[in-house]
Amino acid sequence: MTALVTGVTGFTGGHLAKHLMRHGHKVRGLVRPRSLDSRAAVSLAEAGVEIARGDLTDEVAVARACVGADVVYHIAATYREAGQPDSAYRAVNVQGTHHVIAGARLAGARRVVHCSTGGVHGHVADPPANEEAPFNPGDVYQETKLEAEQAARSEGEGGGIEVVIARPIGIYGPGDTRFLKMFRGISRRRFPILGSGEVFYHLTYIDDLCEGFRLCGEVPAAAGRTYLLAGPRYTTLIALVALIAAELKVRPLPVHLPVWPFWVAGAACEAVCIPLRLQPPLYRRRVDFYTKSRAFDITRARTELGYAPVVDLPEGIRRTIAWYRAQGLL
Repeated sequence: MTALVTGVTGFTGGHLAKHLMRHGHKVRGLVRPRSLDSRAAVSLAEAGVEIARGDLTDEVAVARACVGADVVYHIAATYREAGQPDSAYRAVNVQGTHHVIAGARLAGARRVVHCSTGGVHGHVADPPANEEAPFNPGDVYQETKLEAEQAARSEGEGGGIEVVIARPIGIYGPGDTRFLKMFRGISRRRFPILGSGEVFYHLTYIDDLCEGFRLCGEVPAAAGRTYLLAGPRYTTLIALVALIAAELKVRPLPVHLPVWPFWVAGAACEAVCIPLRLQPPLYRRRVDFYTKSRAFDITRARTELGYAPVVDLPEGIRRTIAWYRAQGLL
């Protein structure tokens, strides 16, 4: 099988490309012109990934990259960035998705696996949430990811190509730096808990996620379906911090602080910094990390795809810490 992976120079896309190659597939990666000389792009090319130059906003380049692909894994998106206008999120996350599906259909691809996010559900009031749980996006990133998956689903229902929606949850593992600040804070005993710490949190090890994506692309019965892809279990935030601390061989900081002063400070930082295109030192969404539950039921993926995540939290945390230390980051 020949697979096209968008977002291939990112953490998830890069791991997915290598995972698909290990399963014997030929892989092409869509790379933005400004990333062609990046370390990630060079490394992927050396590993045997065919590099296709193009940006999601360039409909012609996307269509060209789709030629010859059997399955397109649409992983790329624009994430949260200070000062980025809402129109940029819609141009990449929504219009870019239209370009990918149109290009895949034109090229005769069999299926598009569209990577959405569990964040479309927002706070999970009645955990664990399944694929039918209410939508509650909390910012423009999650709003446009929801718009994109709804557009992708509609395109699939229109015929001519199969579309599968995947909603990954809390991606982590070697190569990821989004959780680095948390790991560093815990290692230095500078990570206080805001609130009770009893909210649920769900993480997914990158290797398990990549296998879930592969199954979304290959299992015939997945056509037209939506799947939550998450780790074997969820836990409370306070228990997660304790697990990380145990692997780091430190004691968790026994401090709980009230939430509201940090939420107000985050709102003030955003109001001052974002119009100036500066990175705020504190976001309200970072405060939401301590207050919003994220716990998911992966029964549908288990039963319909045969998805069986095997890397549990202690082992995944151990591998992640080892990578951080090897890179001199921790």
